[in-house]
Amino acid sequence: MNIIQVVGYKKSGKTTLSSKLIKMASDMGYQVGSCKHHGHGKPDILPGTDSDRHQKAGAIMSGVEGGGTLDLSILNKKWTLGNILEFYRLIELDLIIVEGFKKEIHPKIVLIRSEDDLHLTADLDNIIAVVGDPTSKLKHENSVQYFKSFHQEDFDKWYIDYLSR
Repeated sequence: MNIIQVVGYKKSGKTTLSSKLIKMASDMGYQVGSCKHHGHGKPDILPGTDSDRHQKAGAIMSGVEGGGTLDLSILNKKWTLGNILEFYRLIELDLIIVEGFKKEIHPKIVLIRSEDDLHLTADLDNIIAVVGDPTSKLKHENSVQYFKSFHQEDFDKWYIDYLSR
């Protein structure tokens, strides 16, 4: 199971890029999962739903299945990406696109909005690609690919090649 992280600051394009990576890999026949770090508090559970009622009653895990879809909500104040990925391993995916979790160890695509974000490339490990206009200001390393935008043919070709390894 391959894992690619998409990291960057808020409003850098992480969700747009993650969606593109998922679509491209799915179109190639890969079984793809995604995981997003919600860095702004507890994700919303719709009030009044059965899952909400079950959680309010004390369930730390609640799920609802319908039409072949299973939605799980699990309360654990000590989640790590490793714990979460254990659930994904049960599904036998080919690829997981992880949005966020900057400090984790998996291969990363780093999104740079401005020169203020350039420090991310020094602060993070296992970077495979950097995307953004200010990349020309970086000292380029041979093991990292650099792109001005992920809306370009070069990026798409690189990603397809990367998945094919």
